[in-house]
Amino acid sequence: MNIASLNLRQAIMYKMQGSDASAVQDTITDAIASGQEKTLPGLGVLFEVLWQNSDPSSRQEIVQTIAGHLPRQAEKPM
Repeated sequence: MNIASLNLRQAIMYKMQGSDASAVQDTITDAIASGQEKTLPGLGVLFEVLWQNSDPSSRQEIVQTIAGHLPRQAEKPM
């Protein structure tokens, strides 16, 4: 496989196809619990699915939830 031609979104959607709510929840929980940077793209793709399928009111609630839980001051990354 040519890494340059890899479509990450497509690969993640392929891996998640047919997943029920429980499997999606397990995937999200495991990704967050692992704390590994490599899981962030997958969570991003799942967030994209959520965002694209949310109405404006739900999007506003998502944005407010995120904004309300971001740190006021974070440690500078190395």
